[in-house]
Amino acid sequence: MTLVPPSLDDRLDEAARAKDPRAAVSVVLREAYDVARDRAERKLDGGMKGREVARLYARAADDMLSALWRVATEVLFPVSPVESERLSLVAVGGYGRGVLAPYSDLDLLFLRPAKATPRGGTVIEFVLYVLWDLGIKVGPSVRSVEECLSLSRTDMTVRTTLLEARHLAGDARLSELMIGRFRDMVAKADPRPFIAAKLEERAARHQKAGVTRYKVEPNVKDGKGGLRDLNTLYWIARSLAPDSRLGAAVMDELFTPRERRTSDDAFDFLWRVRIHLHLVAGRAEEKLTFDMQPEVARRMGWQGRGDEPAVERFMRRYFLYARDVGALTRAMSAKLEARHQKTAQGLSRLIAFRPSRRKLDIEGFWIDQGRLSVEDASVFERDPVKLLTLFVCADRHDLDLHPDAFSAVTRSLSLVTPRLRRDPVASRAFLDVLAHGQRPYRTLTIMNETGLLGRFLPEWGRIVGQTQFNMYHAYTVDEHTLQAIGVINDIARGKLKADHPMASEIVHLISDMEALMLGMLLHDVGKGGERGQLEDGAIAARRACERLGVDPRRIELVVWLVRSHLALSDYAQKRDLSDPGTIRAFAELVGDPERLRMLLVLTVADIRAVGPGVWNGWKGQLMRTLYDQVAALFRGEDVARADPLAAHPALVERARQTGAAAQAAPLTPVEGLPVQATEISIAALDRPGLFADLAQTMAALGADVTDARVATTDEGVVLDVFRVQDGAGLPYGQAEPRRLNALIEALEKAARGEGRIGKAPAPAGNARKAAFEVRPVVMVDHHASETATVVEVSGADRPGLLAALSRVFSDEGLNIRSAHVASYGERAVDSFYVVDRKGRKITSEQRVAELRAALEAVLDSRAPAPEGRKVASARASARDVSELGRRTRAKSVSPPTEAR
Repeated sequence: MTLVPPSLDDRLDEAARAKDPRAAVSVVLREAYDVARDRAERKLDGGMKGREVARLYARAADDMLSALWRVATEVLFPVSPVESERLSLVAVGGYGRGVLAPYSDLDLLFLRPAKATPRGGTVIEFVLYVLWDLGIKVGPSVRSVEECLSLSRTDMTVRTTLLEARHLAGDARLSELMIGRFRDMVAKADPRPFIAAKLEERAARHQKAGVTRYKVEPNVKDGKGGLRDLNTLYWIARSLAPDSRLGAAVMDELFTPRERRTSDDAFDFLWRVRIHLHLVAGRAEEKLTFDMQPEVARRMGWQGRGDEPAVERFMRRYFLYARDVGALTRAMSAKLEARHQKTAQGLSRLIAFRPSRRKLDIEGFWIDQGRLSVEDASVFERDPVKLLTLFVCADRHDLDLHPDAFSAVTRSLSLVTPRLRRDPVASRAFLDVLAHGQRPYRTLTIMNETGLLGRFLPEWGRIVGQTQFNMYHAYTVDEHTLQAIGVINDIARGKLKADHPMASEIVHLISDMEALMLGMLLHDVGKGGERGQLEDGAIAARRACERLGVDPRRIELVVWLVRSHLALSDYAQKRDLSDPGTIRAFAELVGDPERLRMLLVLTVADIRAVGPGVWNGWKGQLMRTLYDQVAALFRGEDVARADPLAAHPALVERARQTGAAAQAAPLTPVEGLPVQATEISIAALDRPGLFADLAQTMAALGADVTDARVATTDEGVVLDVFRVQDGAGLPYGQAEPRRLNALIEALEKAARGEGRIGKAPAPAGNARKAAFEVRPVVMVDHHASETATVVEVSGADRPGLLAALSRVFSDEGLNIRSAHVASYGERAVDSFYVVDRKGRKITSEQRVAELRAALEAVLDSRAPAPEGRKVASARASARDVSELGRRTRAKSVSPPTEAR
């Protein structure tokens, strides 16, 4: 005879008779709940759609709660047969919708009679305590039917949660009474206040999470283009048809079949991402941070293709879906406005409803409620060029695009043919928006959101949604580029004079703004190419410009800007600006003052648009120094090496007398921005290993070196100038002056060779940094300087790296003449001017090979993960790091290819 295992109810009944029923019930429920959740996870791994898996998690919670409710109300605290004892459990909010992520909160409504009873309170308390024992986060509310209705009339958050109300357990008639009366109330109410509240709530959420949907560490739930945006559409639909499941009746009316499919696909993709994210984190994590991205990509089956790793392909798909969510929001807005159920909304705020329409002088265009609209998509069918002139008109009149026009453009993308791409009127319209528009960032962003920009310019289409897996870039490639275009426009309009006084002055001396803006638009289209970013970018830029009908002279200028767009930054940050050879080499690369001006403005915009805080006064000072010296050379002035010790005569004299002297000084703001570093100058009698000892001393005392300069006289006196920060990125010693005094004393001792130098502290575990596999790069250049060999290295940044690298040079019998330190997120990029003990360049190939191997051994490391945590890693993108050495060896731009 086969024994039948006891049912869950039987086991719970037995647990209720235990000495500690709460603990016993919790054990039984935990086991059953874990089994159900494991089943859902297996379905996810088997490829089940995201929403279906979310429903399985919700069903597991339903079964667990129903069982818990039964044992609480029927076994432990039986109900008395009186009306006042009626009690029910209702799922609300996202859980009420019947979907759940593995570690989401359970939003529960305990629906009670008008007058609370002791027994009801006891049941609710027991249920909540068991859920907390299970480690489940609960969002509980305890209300009567009348309280639910009263609150939902004025509180739109309460109304939102009740829109999803679903009976779980207990008195079903009580739940149905509340749900029925609530839906009747919603059906009779004016929906516009609710819709306006939801849109205002969405705007506030976006402001908090980041206005752009293209931040490379997006919030899957609350970020722009995330699940909450899709849910907002469904809440609005449900408010218009409260009796329709998930607002399906309204959604079918407001969306086309294609838009419904897009919505379903986005929901499934985002739910899969969110569920995997919870499982990887082991908690309710909603932000898709760098340390989560490689493992989520692996779990979802993504694989690398060519030079594009799996994590970047996965994140690109994420951002394409985020863009689709934005298009769906606009589409619903259009339909709601047609029904006058929503006030007009601009890019970021609600504006007053204006029912009147005003025709424009372009056939088929009009201003509708303060935004540019069209009759219908047939306007573009009759004249596809109007796809481009629509955006010229929007920019000229400073108008957002009406959702009707947005949808019409999206539905008309098939009209963008090779013939339209070569149409001179269409090209002129596009260039007018790009180079002469009032607000090119806004206009081109909308064009990008519709998909028109990538369709009209195929080279652009290849970077839409593209990410770079590193900590340096805060946005996708297309968003970064559009922001850079906006920065140039702001500079030209004088909006950034305080931050960029030089760029704001010289931008008006540039004679060809179209070439500059084309260079900016196309500067990153080569990212991910097989030939490298610069070569592939130059080829793509030539092809795009030829298709647009740009004249040959301007094409060559645009191609040069794309190919050289990293040059000014590289020379300024990675080369010795006190070396006349550096200035002459850069001047030869640039060629004339006009290109110099264009390259400066482009570089400022490029760096500023990388992300918040990337541009700083120190970078501004380096670029101003390089610009001024090259400009002087173009004016016929001579460039000579200044006396390196002239700025510190007293310090040098003290060093001659005592063997070493050090001093610290704060740095004054540059170009209106503070330089977040303390400058420490050390004069000492030169000896082998001096620079390494100084770097190690600073590392041991927690000083991060952001730049270093070394100058040596024929008399054997060396002057080292360091710019240092503390661990928080602030000027070293600003928060604790005693630390700075101790550092100065330690540096003087180290310079004289006195005492024992401590080791740099071990880096703390950092999950985000641990996600990156930073490939070490060592490049040796014998031509960048007339007097020294330039060695440029890059690898994973860590405390004490500069000291370790410097020690390698010392051990190899080399002296450091100059050092230049830069960081790009997780990657450090340092350049050293080195000579042998006799002051000569390194000429032996064997010695270069040995040096390279020793440096790579130091660079080849990975940041540790926090203790007890395993972090999946992926290769960090390095596409715009260490291009300087490649540039000097690069071939000329490939000949033109047929542009389609």
